[in-house]
Amino acid sequence: MAEVHSSGILLESGTNEIEIMEFTIDNNLYGINVAKVREIIMSAPVKAMPHANTAVEGIFKPRDTVITVVDLPRYLGVEQEKSTKDLFIVTNFNKMFIAFRVHTVVGISRISWTDIHKPDKTVSGGSEGVATGIAQCKGDLVTILDFERIVAEIAPETTIQMNEIDKMGPRSRSEEPIWIAEDSILLSKMIEDCLHKAGYANLRMFSNGRELWEALNALPTDENLFDDVALVITDIEMPQMDGHRLTKLIKDHTRYKAIPLIIFSSLISEEMRIKGRQLGADEQMSKPEIGHLVDVMDHLLAANRSK
Repeated sequence: MAEVHSSGILLESGTNEIEIMEFTIDNNLYGINVAKVREIIMSAPVKAMPHANTAVEGIFKPRDTVITVVDLPRYLGVEQEKSTKDLFIVTNFNKMFIAFRVHTVVGISRISWTDIHKPDKTVSGGSEGVATGIAQCKGDLVTILDFERIVAEIAPETTIQMNEIDKMGPRSRSEEPIWIAEDSILLSKMIEDCLHKAGYANLRMFSNGRELWEALNALPTDENLFDDVALVITDIEMPQMDGHRLTKLIKDHTRYKAIPLIIFSSLISEEMRIKGRQLGADEQMSKPEIGHLVDVMDHLLAANRSK
């Protein structure tokens, strides 16, 4: 059994770097952000659960916590007998612990987000694909999987829910321009649909922080900035430029620092919250709390209007 700890250096200063844990399934290299990983353990007997998704093996209890096990090879279409040599990568994101069965763990590489590229549709499987990026680690090409999308497919009730917006009742329409950086195609669409339902009609979506940052710098300097962007919402994990780097750039900039900025990420923990606060984020919250996101947006925009 081995606990996994990131160095803690990479995201603190918004350096746009990431640590990738490489693992194999059927001799193919895949990767996961170390920030999502809590520990690696030898595979163990699993109790099957009735009516579960076919990729869900069941549950096990390594210590005092019951953890769901996902058969990642089966999810990816690899039909292979389970082995006692398999490993469980125990993850923690979206406030959940989930173990993913893999065949081997290769190691950890530190790279820049600029070295992670969005896969084309032939690799990712189209708009519903689970490859969120392709990275080069120590000379090898590694497929970075969209674990949030995998969990959302296996257990839809654990991801962003439109009914949180429905419970808010009738809301007035807002044309204030909201810019959102989110690389997951599935989650980007969910967020967009929920915010439209909440009355926010003027949304501009970006697939990573770099695209949003370049769009900011392309705005005319002789116009009121808030007429173009009243609030920024950003994920943390994104190819090319992550949300912490984007936050640092915006909050260190003389003109842009007044734009309210929310970090909306599955990785929000107390440690990440401290890092985000140090970088100047106005608010931070964990997915899938879409209702809370709307409440915070309402508050920040109202406060900005009153200045």
